Amino acid sequence: MVTLGFKFFKLGGKVAISNYLHEELIVFLDQTTRDATIQFLVDLLDGVGRLKDKKAFHDALLEREKIVSTGIGLGIAIPHAKLEGYDDFFIAIGIQKNNGIDWKALDGSPVRIIFMIGGPENKQTEYLHILSRLTTAIKDPELRKQLLKASTAGQVLHLLKDF
Repeated sequence: MVTLGFKFFKLGGKVAISNYLHEELIVFLDQTTRDATIQFLVDLLDGVGRLKDKKAFHDALLEREKIVSTGIGLGIAIPHAKLEGYDDFFIAIGIQKNNGIDWKALDGSPVRIIFMIGGPENKQTEYLHILSRLTTAIKDPELRKQLLKASTAGQVLHLLKDF
């Protein structure tokens, strides 16, 4: 299945994360708090026209954080929200190279790489495939190290192209 714009490709039955990524949605962060980082990435997504309702998306992300931190460990956070009215998933990436962000991560570590996922609430299977591929990628310590060394969005895209 292929759609124009943000694509959903299957590679051997698996979602290719790189097809949800775009240079304009990869940024290097100065923010030091979870809420400021979430706001910054929401503003980025809204600024490039990915959000239908900025406030609803932002509120959904914060509500999700109340359930349990999306700081999953290893310096990674995956804030996410699925809402009505979206056709495709999208991912914004924020990299904080300095001291990290207090995200109340499950392992207590500061977060340095954020994958913010948004998309339709009615495509749970596709969403689970995205999370599975992303989780597989971030378990690789060398990939995490290289993502933190990257200095351009293009380098980040290149590192994630095989996932």
